[in-house]
Amino acid sequence: MIRVGIGEDIHPTDDSRTLILGGVIIEEGPGLRGHSDADVLLHAITDAILGAAALGDIGHHFPPNDPRHAHADSADFLRTALRLARQTGWTLGNIDATIRAERPRLAPYIPHIRERIAAIAGVDISTISIKAKTSEGLDAVGRGEAIAAIAVVLLHQ
Repeated sequence: MIRVGIGEDIHPTDDSRTLILGGVIIEEGPGLRGHSDADVLLHAITDAILGAAALGDIGHHFPPNDPRHAHADSADFLRTALRLARQTGWTLGNIDATIRAERPRLAPYIPHIRERIAAIAGVDISTISIKAKTSEGLDAVGRGEAIAAIAVVLLHQ
């Protein structure tokens, strides 16, 4: 049996914060505003896992108004989602995700992001695909006002 989940997230840019994507600090910035560390990529992946396992969404498990999650490490959200999925009999098959950002240029960071997500998830790096795209100046992402991510995961029993 297999299930597929999709997750997406978007956060506004914030030059006063450090940019974290896929658990990797990216010094070039801009950072992202959010209640936790605002790791838009890990949020999308977490939501995709929870969705595939029919366990709700990230806001249900980690409400943004809960002070326990203020400045939280989003890697903990991903670990929790994976643990919950495993408890209901699901195993992660693969992750395919896309980050949408005008800046910084993310291609040099993709190998490290893949390694970090594989380490967090406890899977082989060959199961992690991360891509980066711009929005060609269109919408909030294209204007540099936000960074977004979308993720698809496969779970199997």
